Amino acid sequence: MSGRLSGKAALITGSSRGIGRAIALAFAREGARICINYVSAKERAEEVAREINSIGSEAIIVRADVSKRGDVKRLVEEVVNTFGKIDILVNNAAVYYRGSILDMKEDEFDKMINVNVKGVVYCCSEAVPHMIRNRYGRIINITSTAAIGNATPETTLYAMTKAAIIILTKRLAFELGRYGINVNAIAPSFVLTDMSLAGKSEKEIKEIMERRKKTISLGRIAVPEDIAKVAVFLASDESSFITGQVIVVDGGRMDYLTHSI
Repeated sequence: MSGRLSGKAALITGSSRGIGRAIALAFAREGARICINYVSAKERAEEVAREINSIGSEAIIVRADVSKRGDVKRLVEEVVNTFGKIDILVNNAAVYYRGSILDMKEDEFDKMINVNVKGVVYCCSEAVPHMIRNRYGRIINITSTAAIGNATPETTLYAMTKAAIIILTKRLAFELGRYGINVNAIAPSFVLTDMSLAGKSEKEIKEIMERRKKTISLGRIAVPEDIAKVAVFLASDESSFITGQVIVVDGGRMDYLTHSI
């Protein structure tokens, strides 16, 4: 299958739904072979794999919890054993809990640290040796505009975990550039996904969308495909001289805490 990612092997964590699913499908349309990673949504992962196969690409599904180093090691090994290599890693898997530092639930905070931070570190540490051997790699970390200081209440601890990914992106770009590995991040604003709307009533969803639109210059809410298009660019050779960057995909969001540099 021809395309900008023809012949590439990609692992996208948390790709049974939402942004991860959109990235997996977009990569497949560009010719990449895909590993769909999930924790609990097996049926959804299988559905994504079927969609990928139907457009003429190849997909496998692997259950793995990225917060567990052993699971990640097995996940990456399965990708390499199946496809012979790993060219692209998209660290998308994440969890999100609301709350301030005053009413923090320790178990929720721990889970955000374990998945959002440790999970990315584990995936990079397992995938990078394979990329070094091939002198080629693309790592794309999905962070958030929360990490650069948007004015959304009760997201401080989540923002902290996502901010860690920004400095990790820059440090890895510095460390791995000599091996032909590009490392970049995408910082989406609010995106219409299962995670962002979980537990909300129809009325609440409508209110959220109307409120969010007022903070965005383009006057609309992002959909997962908006993020996937940027991921394709970063995964392709079109971005071969871009590394250590954070691309903000926020539609011109206006409610940031500060504009200082």
